[in-house]
Amino acid sequence: MAGIEDSKVLGEDEIHAVVKAAMDSSPVIDLHTHLFPASHGELMLWGIDALLTYHYLVSEYFQVAPASVTHEDFFKMSKVEQATLVWDELFVKRLPVSEAQIGVVTTLTALGLEHMVKAKDLVSIRKWFAEQDPEEYVEKVLKLANVQYLVMTNIPFDPTEASKWDAGCKVPATFKAALRIDPLLKGDWGTICTCLKEKNFPETLEGCKDYLRAWAKRMNVIYLMASTPADFRYGAGDVAKEAGWPTATELIDKVMVPIAEELQLPLAMKLGAWRSMAPSLDCCGGGDGLVLSDLRPLVELCRRNPKVKFLATVLSRGNQHELCVVSQKFRNLHIYGCWWYCNNPSIIDETTRIRMEMLGTAFTAQHSDARVLDQLIYKWAHARRVMTPAIALQFQLLIQAGWTVTAGEVRRDVWRLLGGSFEEFMWGPGEQGLGKGLVQ
Repeated sequence: MAGIEDSKVLGEDEIHAVVKAAMDSSPVIDLHTHLFPASHGELMLWGIDALLTYHYLVSEYFQVAPASVTHEDFFKMSKVEQATLVWDELFVKRLPVSEAQIGVVTTLTALGLEHMVKAKDLVSIRKWFAEQDPEEYVEKVLKLANVQYLVMTNIPFDPTEASKWDAGCKVPATFKAALRIDPLLKGDWGTICTCLKEKNFPETLEGCKDYLRAWAKRMNVIYLMASTPADFRYGAGDVAKEAGWPTATELIDKVMVPIAEELQLPLAMKLGAWRSMAPSLDCCGGGDGLVLSDLRPLVELCRRNPKVKFLATVLSRGNQHELCVVSQKFRNLHIYGCWWYCNNPSIIDETTRIRMEMLGTAFTAQHSDARVLDQLIYKWAHARRVMTPAIALQFQLLIQAGWTVTAGEVRRDVWRLLGGSFEEFMWGPGEQGLGKGLVQ
């Protein structure tokens, strides 16, 4: 379908094929990941053992693991030993039919390892990964996933990551930085002061602002971000975590908002995580659950701070419709992706349909949330497949209503949904706006 001229008027029966071709060929902007480049050493997670010990699969392993394997024993094992147990229990003893399990198969097949997959030959798969050069492998994965660029999650409050930036580790242009500031929205003044003291900043609100300025400049960040606590409050009802500490509201109003306005940085909010729901799985990052979020703090933030742009995604399926309504009301809010537990085909399909029905193309349909580099391959392949019919349906309904739709318009708006709308919201049309990377 790439040969169809942009000016061609499409019939209803032609829409699906043109949408599919556009979805498959258009590069995406992955606006939220937890990935690092090869320059960051051990922080870059990649390869078969990282895939198999990702927290989704570890949690799924413990659903069927022998009772004799305790969480304590499992997490004392090496990654290779853990991965071998997961492979044997989820991929050998039963069909790997969950989304995360199928994702591993999709990834390995896309990498050309289908013969090893069919043989269930974990040893040979490990050998193949061991032969890969990390920097070259990054480029290979980005090409296979058709990712134009991705946005990292960068935590200055984490000493291991901070040491990489202090050492001057280079970051390629395909990796953009985002400054994660969870302690501010948690009202965690203790953690903030520890970091301020370590970097010789005053343990004051002004010192905190200087700290964020310094890190934003060093990382060259494109937005601020935070995952809100399950009991997040902003304004009425917010109280200090400890006597003498500023509240989260004070940290937002007196630190975050001024820095966001000064540096013209949006705040990306992720709402609905229940941290450490199952502490026994915290070692792999799998202990977190979800809650139905109270979106009133988001509304209040948008209303009180019209000069600040906000990005938002929610973890509960039950919040998706409400979030669309909020997005309709505030032009300084852009919603994005199907985050974490919503990153399942059935929920992606439903969410994409709701958003198109309510917001048109003024949202970003998906982000990968990948923590392991290789996951980019399956997460984007699966998302493209699922979103295609949902998007095509709205274009078909438009034609049924009597509107003329051209191939070029379909390609343009597919690009919007895969990242163009994000760039328009962030910077407006132009060098970094609509059209950059648009495939004809």
